[in-house]
Amino acid sequence: ALVYGNMWCMLRHEVKKLAAAKAWRHSTACLSRLHPGSSNSHGTRLQSLAAASMAAATLGSAAAGCSDGNPLLERPSLFPRFADVRVEHISSAMKSSIAKAEKELAAQEVQLETKLQQGITPTYVELADSLERIGDIVSRPWSTVGHLKSVKDSDALRAAYQELQPLVVAFYTRISQSQAFYRGWSALRADPDAWIPLTNQQQRVAELELLDAELSGIGLEGEKKTRFNEIQKTLAQLSTDFSNNVLDATKAFKHRLVSDHEVDGLPASALAMMAANARKHGDVGATAEKGPWVITLDAPCYMAVMQYASSPALREHVYRAFTSRASEHGGGGDNTPVINKILQLRAEKAALLGYTSHAEVSLAKKMATLESAHELMEDLRSKCYNAAVAEHSELEKFAGKKLELWDVAYYSERMKSERFSYDEETVRQYLSLDNVLSGLFGVISRLFDVTIVERSPEELGAQTWDDAVRMFEVQREGRPCAYFYIDPYTRPGEKKGGAWMRGECGRSKALALPGEEVQLPVAHMVTNQTAPVTNSDGTVTPSLMLFREVETMFHECGHALQHMLTNVDEGHVSGISGVEWDAVEQPSQFMEYWAYDVPTLKGMARHWKTGETMPAELIEKIRSAKTFRAASLMLRQLKFALTDLALHDAAFVPKQGGKTIWDVDAEIGSKTSVIPSLPNDRFLCGFSHIFAGGYAAGYYSYKWAEVLSADGFAAFEEAGLDNEAAVKQLGRHYRDTVLGLGGSRPAADVFEEFRGRSPSADALLRHNDLLVPVHSKL
Repeated sequence: ALVYGNMWCMLRHEVKKLAAAKAWRHSTACLSRLHPGSSNSHGTRLQSLAAASMAAATLGSAAAGCSDGNPLLERPSLFPRFADVRVEHISSAMKSSIAKAEKELAAQEVQLETKLQQGITPTYVELADSLERIGDIVSRPWSTVGHLKSVKDSDALRAAYQELQPLVVAFYTRISQSQAFYRGWSALRADPDAWIPLTNQQQRVAELELLDAELSGIGLEGEKKTRFNEIQKTLAQLSTDFSNNVLDATKAFKHRLVSDHEVDGLPASALAMMAANARKHGDVGATAEKGPWVITLDAPCYMAVMQYASSPALREHVYRAFTSRASEHGGGGDNTPVINKILQLRAEKAALLGYTSHAEVSLAKKMATLESAHELMEDLRSKCYNAAVAEHSELEKFAGKKLELWDVAYYSERMKSERFSYDEETVRQYLSLDNVLSGLFGVISRLFDVTIVERSPEELGAQTWDDAVRMFEVQREGRPCAYFYIDPYTRPGEKKGGAWMRGECGRSKALALPGEEVQLPVAHMVTNQTAPVTNSDGTVTPSLMLFREVETMFHECGHALQHMLTNVDEGHVSGISGVEWDAVEQPSQFMEYWAYDVPTLKGMARHWKTGETMPAELIEKIRSAKTFRAASLMLRQLKFALTDLALHDAAFVPKQGGKTIWDVDAEIGSKTSVIPSLPNDRFLCGFSHIFAGGYAAGYYSYKWAEVLSADGFAAFEEAGLDNEAAVKQLGRHYRDTVLGLGGSRPAADVFEEFRGRSPSADALLRHNDLLVPVHSKL
């Protein structure tokens, strides 16, 4: 999941993420501080800043006429005018916004340098609030454009995005490398009279701003600075190219089936989905019962084939297509050269910053060190590998044959069905989207003492980008404290795959609307589950969720809750902003545990036709099945994490005639895969998390944060999950610490305030039936 904080911090992070700086804030790294007076004299700098201010004013004047009636620029509330945005609005809006922000930035830099020249320390407000407001001028419209590209992509939107992206990257590179702001922050920290009166939150903002600047190339000059900025722009474009290639490859694959024996084993819901696909592609009379059916590589369709299709040939065909997406063996553009270039440029950029590898740059701003990340991954690998081998042997014994890669999910589902006497298709009949949301909102109210109410966009003066999108208001003590959108359904061809939370705007005192004390946070929760299906007889089957989709919804809501329930008003560190990347998954994984909570399941699992509550024995089977093949699933995640770290290590830089990315993938696979990958497996070509997301040299964060989330949930287990008073008390404490403090304090300190001690991996191992007597601590 890609997660962001307030809009200014989110966009600045996104640009750095795209350019591989990945400057997610972190305060525990010990970096040498640059001397405030190490560059040009004050007088020379003031002259250049004044010239820049005049140039920006001229540009702003020229662009100002482009803003009339532009919905990207006219936003009188928290909510963008998504439905009104057209591709033709983007260029004028972004050029106008960048020009305005450049003008204000240059003017603020002149003011700061003037004060510094006079020996006056700039105030916190002059630094933090002005920086937040200037960044918001660009991030607000660009956030809307970026969101629409993720959920409503088109060739025209893609072209506009690619045209403007270099300008946006250049602006955020410029603001991140502002010597005036860097010198201002340095002066503030060095002046006891100005520093001591600041709140702890404000001091943390200052420390993070200084660290961000250092990892953004503030100390580079001349050719090195020029090259650094060139790399930023190129990496941003490569990241976009990678994402586009994956989307194009997914969209390009369509496999049409016409006979009953070809779809044998597929459940009615999958056949209805595939018939709907067929109707979208020209088979207007397609029905779930008689076909034809069209298979795509969108996750719900792909997983249905892998788990249920009786035909090994069909499973193999779809599996090979999925694992070769965006490569020389599959549809869409080939991402192999894109990956190689990304890795080369990340390594070069790390060298410019004085690091030996991109992994060092990434880990410099996280809870973990490179050494401790490797230690945890290896510790977990050693504890789960033999268990995963045993699980696979057991599965082959059940199947009565040697299994191929495309057989594993199919026989796993059959084995789970036999062992626990249920299958996913039976369970999903009880899990309609509306019921799941009701259960999710119920547990949120129970734990965190807030109420969630659905609102129509019209009530809020808001717009959506698709008719299926819904809006909700979060209330605390009867008053609104946040809002969020849910976009739940897959839309092949225009919506990115996967699931994520995105911050539309964050809680911020500096960005408060007129007449308000603080800007309230707004979040997006985006998933890709099966949409309601209109059947051939006109009846509608609602969106029925697989249990893993329920977990995903709870997961993304955990991210949204940290974004929305923050009690921090400093926008730079409110919500998710400022949280170390390897701790950012903690609330999301914590919420997954509550999907298995008996009161939650009883409240949300009701049959969509009869209204019958899910039988108690079926609930218990779901809970018992939680650890089914847990070692195999953990080993798979460790393969991704270790491959990511190896690709970004100093020991590997792709070059002609040397070790390839596929060699690295195979080396890690030999230690983390029970069945070797296919020779043509090109999973890396679709590994968007590390090549088009924020997880480069950071995928290990899922497991690192899983230790935190498991240990956090263990506090509730120790208090007694049936002790309602204790659960509520701990829930409020979790709200006020992990969710409420956001990035205003180091994640390790926040966890210790909640738990009363440092985190231990014991709970994670116990929850996966892998616990050994030795304690593992972070």
